[in-house]
Amino acid sequence: MSDITRIAEQVTAALGGRSNINGIENCMTRLRITVASQDSVDVPALKRIEGVLGVVEDQTMQVILGPGLVDEVADEMGRITETMVTMEGDEQAATAAGGLTAAELASRGEQIKTQRKQANQTPLRNFLRRIANIFLPLIPALIACGIIAGLNGVLTNLTVKGITPWATGITPALGAIASGFMSLIAVFVGMNAAKEFGGTPVLGGAVAAIIPFAGVAKVTVMGQALAPGQGGVIGALFAAVLAAFIERWVRKWAPRSLSMLLVPTLTVLLAGLVTLFVFMTLAGWISTGIGSLANGLLQTGGPLAGLVLGGLFLPLVMFGLHQALIPIHTTLIEQAGYTILLPVLAMAGAGQVGATVAVYMRAKRNASLRNTIKSALPAGLLGVGEPLIYGVTLPLGRPFITACVGGACGGAFVALFDMLGSTVGSTAIGPSGWAMFPLVNGSKGIGTAALIYGGGLLVAYVTGWLATYFFGFSKEGLEALNAPEVDEQRADLIGEELAPRA
Repeated sequence: MSDITRIAEQVTAALGGRSNINGIENCMTRLRITVASQDSVDVPALKRIEGVLGVVEDQTMQVILGPGLVDEVADEMGRITETMVTMEGDEQAATAAGGLTAAELASRGEQIKTQRKQANQTPLRNFLRRIANIFLPLIPALIACGIIAGLNGVLTNLTVKGITPWATGITPALGAIASGFMSLIAVFVGMNAAKEFGGTPVLGGAVAAIIPFAGVAKVTVMGQALAPGQGGVIGALFAAVLAAFIERWVRKWAPRSLSMLLVPTLTVLLAGLVTLFVFMTLAGWISTGIGSLANGLLQTGGPLAGLVLGGLFLPLVMFGLHQALIPIHTTLIEQAGYTILLPVLAMAGAGQVGATVAVYMRAKRNASLRNTIKSALPAGLLGVGEPLIYGVTLPLGRPFITACVGGACGGAFVALFDMLGSTVGSTAIGPSGWAMFPLVNGSKGIGTAALIYGGGLLVAYVTGWLATYFFGFSKEGLEALNAPEVDEQRADLIGEELAPRA
């Protein structure tokens, strides 16, 4: 039996068997599983499975496996349970096994969607989910283009200095590969946004494509000529959402015999006119404001701004609110080539790594917790923080707060250099921790940015460790954590007792 099959079968069994599983969703690091009865789920057994980095108990069970492994386990669980597997951010991208008919798959898919809508339906969560569904599918391309842009930057600098003359013909090609996607990112945002709001993706993309088109320079609004790309992804988002609403409106009254002509034509025409004469100007103001606010915040607020941003990011991740920052990061990357906010926010994960090391050292006789840390720490070093949040620091209460202290100090360190004129940014969103090194860039070049970012990580590691080692536990809590009979359930109870005191 392969490791993938073993994990999938053990997870299925711990979740109450195939009859208790109604839906499986696969995101970048975890499985989100809708179960018929939570009473049938054996959470301690689920946590003990080798390969499982953490478990989040909610209306939808979340099993954290880490990037890569989660995809293979999801596919295998879909085969074992004969359940459709959906990808986060793409409800239609589904796979199934077990000989289910198309009608059965469609019925099962509708059942899963209905259950998801009923669970956790709040306006804020719905809004953030939609924003995430629009931008998350773009992250792999942003990462790839960011890494290629970083490599091209290094080669360009070396070529200018005469160290790598052989790269003279390569750097233009790498530049084209890295920049091609970003030049048309508005189109991809438009397609995803239209789909998310019930429209036809290609119509949303067609309207959003107006924004980067060079010919918009001939259009004048309020006496000012438009600039190609004005409004960026914000304008594309507005345009595609409007297109989706117009499309649905036209479909309601258009005669069936003429709908093929009327629906796409009126959608693109009406949404296109509003995009040109309203959205590009409005979104241009918003995009410029975002860029000015981000730069002004770090250049003026300096360490204090970094302290607040780095210290509050872990709670944002815990509640899923960090997804609201995705369009802001994307806008900054589109404007300057990198987002200066992400390296500061990434310090939160580094503070948690330092805190986790301290927990490992303090919990000398808690084999279960130490095993969890050994499994989750490598992912944490690479910027995948959920296993450490839900498996280590958050259940213990006070170490979660001391981890935030580490993140705050690391954020203050990076923001100090931003205020001094050495900005540090990331050319893509997604990776953090050590995985961000190939993506860093800044006003003083890649080398300086990497040194500052590395210094921030070191500060966050050390302060997170110090705060947790010396202040992360009460005397009673530490004794209980290291009691000979302690197990994971006992550790959870300790965390519940400590959290109010923290």
